[in-house]
Amino acid sequence: MKTIATLPKSSSGLLVLTSWVLIFMELCTVFSGGEAAHAVKRFTGLYTGPYFDPSTTTNITTQLGTHAYLPCKVKQLGNKSVSWIRRRDAHILTVDRFTFIADDRFQAFLVESTDTWTLQVKYVQARDAGQYECQVSTEPKMSHFITLNVVVPKIEIMGESDIYVKTGSPVTLKCIITQSLEEPAYIFWYHDGERMLENYLAISEIRMERVRADTTIGTLQIHHARPEDSGNYTCSPSNLDSASVLLHVLNGEHPAAMQRGKNSASPIPGWSHLSMGLGLGACTSPRFAFAIALSVAAIAELLVT
Repeated sequence: MKTIATLPKSSSGLLVLTSWVLIFMELCTVFSGGEAAHAVKRFTGLYTGPYFDPSTTTNITTQLGTHAYLPCKVKQLGNKSVSWIRRRDAHILTVDRFTFIADDRFQAFLVESTDTWTLQVKYVQARDAGQYECQVSTEPKMSHFITLNVVVPKIEIMGESDIYVKTGSPVTLKCIITQSLEEPAYIFWYHDGERMLENYLAISEIRMERVRADTTIGTLQIHHARPEDSGNYTCSPSNLDSASVLLHVLNGEHPAAMQRGKNSASPIPGWSHLSMGLGLGACTSPRFAFAIALSVAAIAELLVT
């Protein structure tokens, strides 16, 4: 009778375990497009816990009124949470996809293909500038800091704040926008609060052009100014402040007469009479003319008071 060799129990258990490992690896290969593949991808290699991708930026610059995106790349996150915190007031903005601030301009989302948790700040305001913390819920906490810089474009209408022209003259208003990272989608012009549309096209021309990498010029041209064209003109770019000027269309008046204000020079009482007396010097002796001038000036001063 032959003796059949048998494996020890320990060897048999090892064989079963090895078989299950091979089956599991085969299943991972078969379902490489599903959840199993995602799990294998996330935990590939020696798992040592979450860490920040060293290529993640630490500075973001955006323009006032636009949307800002602050990226935070966290590798091997596992079951940990990612929070965004505003450093100036230690306010928790988001935890994973949940928002914890009563400001719907803030939102966080995950781009799984790059393991990036991004904080979105819509319609950026000047006060949004500062440092933001991307924090992972390890023990102790891990943090990555990003500084948000907000560029505020400058806007002005070229020339004086009050413009004087004669009836029938051409008028060109230039709205200059500088320090602008993005070209505005549009520049609207308003005349006394009314947007200049089709009813103005017969007498005006409106255009916009990008002249440099950070400069845009909007132009309003009135071919033949009329008295009814007088008033306030405002250029209003998209997502930016506006600028205004006052246009005065004159019917032959001298502009200086309309510009006289409290800072204008006032005549000295009696001075016109003194000047008149001094004018006598052309036909009398200087000493006699000066005496008459002083007398006339003194009498005029008494009459005024």
